[in-house]
Amino acid sequence: MRAIIVKSPGGPEALTLSAVADLPAGPRDIRIQVAAAGVNRADVAQRLGSYPSPAGAPDWPGLEVSGVVTEVGAEATRFAVGDRVCALLAGGGYATEAVVHEDLALPVPDSVDLVDAAGLPEALATVFSNLFLSASLTAGETLLVHGGASGIGTTAIQLGRLAGARVAVTAGSAAKLAVCRSLGAEILIDYREQDFPAELKAATDGHGADVILDIIGGSYAARNVDALAVGGRIMVIANQSGENAGFDPFHLMQKRGRYWGTTLRARPFEEKAAIMRGLLTDVWPWLESGAFRPVIDSRFSFAEAADAHRRMEASAHVGKIVLVP
Repeated sequence: MRAIIVKSPGGPEALTLSAVADLPAGPRDIRIQVAAAGVNRADVAQRLGSYPSPAGAPDWPGLEVSGVVTEVGAEATRFAVGDRVCALLAGGGYATEAVVHEDLALPVPDSVDLVDAAGLPEALATVFSNLFLSASLTAGETLLVHGGASGIGTTAIQLGRLAGARVAVTAGSAAKLAVCRSLGAEILIDYREQDFPAELKAATDGHGADVILDIIGGSYAARNVDALAVGGRIMVIANQSGENAGFDPFHLMQKRGRYWGTTLRARPFEEKAAIMRGLLTDVWPWLESGAFRPVIDSRFSFAEAADAHRRMEASAHVGKIVLVP
């Protein structure tokens, strides 16, 4: 099979399309002929050498794929050869085939384009686990999403709205904010021109955000606490700022708030499987009905993987970027 490997860490040009050995499949695994692989910031970090695949996962990047099942393990029961699926991976998605435990795969509804489905698993699992399993976002609360036009952001806006929350977003241009509005965001903040804690508090009569989903990290820490409602929860899922977090703990204590950091890739298998079951039960009906839709920015061929990473690093995208073999 073919895979996009990283022979040595570096820029986008370090991504190399190569022939690699087929992956072995275990008794509960399924083999997927990959229709597309989602591109994530974690893939960029892996290419740079700062986020290697965990033990047991392929060395090349890729945390999510969609495709068609071509092989089913002897003890696997959830899927059959020919089924359309998408799957969450610990690594190895940038390839023409992927092997994954059946409990980390989900069926792709007939109404969803199979290539677009590659943008579902990582973003949905991240957003669902943080907003609902950890932060317990409920109807009537205010959700602030940083990076509202990103793959995570476009997912969080839709899930927050469908759950009955009032959604606020930050983004860096009028065009990106317009997309956020079209997905259901009500409070639109241009972080380049506006102070988001002040804007958010003004729009909520001083209440602030009950839940903040933060991909920026350290440089936003103090302002997140400022924007937080009493009893609020700050979910930090990335540190794109590259800075350490700094805030007055007493300010957080006054809010009776929580500052909570999570990752998805490093979670134990059992936790990931539970998240995928939750998606199937709670989110898949919205996907099947069309109430939720994946937002796809662009498709690149495997030969254009370097260009896909350049677009990701430039933050030029709105929604998900996918690679097509």
